[in-house]
Amino acid sequence: MKATGVWVAAALAFALVFLAAPLEARDYLKQERAQSRGFSPGVVTEGGKTVWVSGQTGLVDEQGQSMAGNFEGQARVIFRAIDAVVKRAGGSIKDVVTITVYLTDPRLIDPLMPLRREFWPEGNFPASTTITVHSLPAVGMMLEISAVAVIGDK
Repeated sequence: MKATGVWVAAALAFALVFLAAPLEARDYLKQERAQSRGFSPGVVTEGGKTVWVSGQTGLVDEQGQSMAGNFEGQARVIFRAIDAVVKRAGGSIKDVVTITVYLTDPRLIDPLMPLRREFWPEGNFPASTTITVHSLPAVGMMLEISAVAVIGDK
């Protein structure tokens, strides 16, 4: 009788661990205007592994080509770099929950919106803060982006 109870408990534990749908560690708080601009007003996280991504720049692409003065090129290089860092930790850019964008010109925010949609096509945009700065560390550098990602389930 006692052994049967152990087997039932083991079967229930197995079902809970392996058959239950995983709970996402992220809940995106969406709002119409924010969605149209490519960000979420907030992202709630619970559990998972946190990855802090340092500021990424895109002055040179992966093939060594200069992106100086090419805003869209720099942004794409940066988003790919963020994805690569988070992949090293076991996730992807889809796990990014917040970004901080540093721009050298406030008029560059509008061209950034469609680029965000390329990297988060399902609409689960990270929370975002944008800061305009006088300059960045290298001539021709137009933006820098840091990020935080949460990888895994609750």
